[in-house]
Amino acid sequence: MSATAPRTSAPRTSAPAALPAGAPAHAPGRRAHLTALTLQVLLALFLGGASALPKLIGHSSAAESFDRIGFGDWFMYTVGALELAGAVALVIPVLAGVSALALIGLMAGALVTQVTVFDGQYALTPVLVALPLAVVARVRRHRNAELVALLRRRR
Repeated sequence: MSATAPRTSAPRTSAPAALPAGAPAHAPGRRAHLTALTLQVLLALFLGGASALPKLIGHSSAAESFDRIGFGDWFMYTVGALELAGAVALVIPVLAGVSALALIGLMAGALVTQVTVFDGQYALTPVLVALPLAVVARVRRHRNAELVALLRRRR
């Protein structure tokens, strides 16, 4: 084709696929979405059941650990409630990204506690929970603007 040849209106085959109505332009692909959704459900089940429940019912294993930390039962119930709230928020689409970030913060505190109070005995556990949370936070980051807009409308 020369520089002066008119352009034809033939359809381009490499054009991006149209996004569904209301979908942000930077939404994750289908594979990333399904991976994050799977991680969200698994993390919510783990954090809500295996992690939060023993703290909230005052199970002896959780109570002994928190006694060793030195903050008492109130701290155990607070951490359990934060884990349960984060687990629930992980499965609410608009809250998933923010919840994952908040839970990463909670896992950072757990890591510091494991290293300083328990001599690193189970220090790998919060790291292994934080890694998939980071994936969820990254994939769901496009929802943060939606959450901010929702909160601004409520004011």
